[in-house]
Amino acid sequence: MRQAGLLVYNAHRIVERMVKPGVTTKEIDSEVEKYFDANKAVGCFKGVQLSRRQKPYPSVTCMSVNAELVHGIPNDRKLVEGDILSCDTGAKINGWCGDSAWTHAVGTVGPEVKKLMNCGHNTLNLAIELLATKTRWNLIAKEMADYVHSCGFHVVEDMVGHGIGHEMHQPPQVANYPCPGYDFAIRPGVVIAVEPMITVGTIDLRQLSDGWTLVTKDHKLCVHYEHTIAITEDGPWVLTAGDDEYWNANFKNEMEK
Repeated sequence: MRQAGLLVYNAHRIVERMVKPGVTTKEIDSEVEKYFDANKAVGCFKGVQLSRRQKPYPSVTCMSVNAELVHGIPNDRKLVEGDILSCDTGAKINGWCGDSAWTHAVGTVGPEVKKLMNCGHNTLNLAIELLATKTRWNLIAKEMADYVHSCGFHVVEDMVGHGIGHEMHQPPQVANYPCPGYDFAIRPGVVIAVEPMITVGTIDLRQLSDGWTLVTKDHKLCVHYEHTIAITEDGPWVLTAGDDEYWNANFKNEMEK
């Protein structure tokens, strides 16, 4: 799973380099697909159907702009200064999956947008830190939700994270708010995709006519951050982060011995 996670990590570095005014989300998606193909990996998203009546998802990334929360289909719309782009992508290699999402600023954004993005990023980091000390998911989810509310924003409840392994979506469901039905033990061997989704306004969503894209009903901004995280005897290992990021430093040192 670390191999799959690193492919996803590198795919996000491609996205990060390409995000700028004038670039289309379809162009970015094409480069990510080329990267997966070159590394003999399968994009986890392409061809997915959530129901028989839904058309298969057409791309290896989800590209959601501004009020689009998740499942935005890459298209020929050019990004413009001040947009925010949430990119979600996953890869499968040698039978194992990795999944991660990140929200990017397109050019310069205002202080309130930066505050929203920082809140999303910090909420994910908080979850990673708490995975090292908490014994139940709901204890973590409560602190995540409390932090988001302290920032003046809102936690989406209709969309949650998930377990991940041989398939991209496996039990358990991983909510970003405390819910008895979604609780589970934090123990070695558990691998989850934690993905806080945060809005400026309403948490109510609407699906667009493309059958996939979910947007906030009030058309206000939202962000999406996600990492695939393995719980080990030595604590959480972020499989979709680089070796140089602080939560993976100990694992890198152990691997180098």
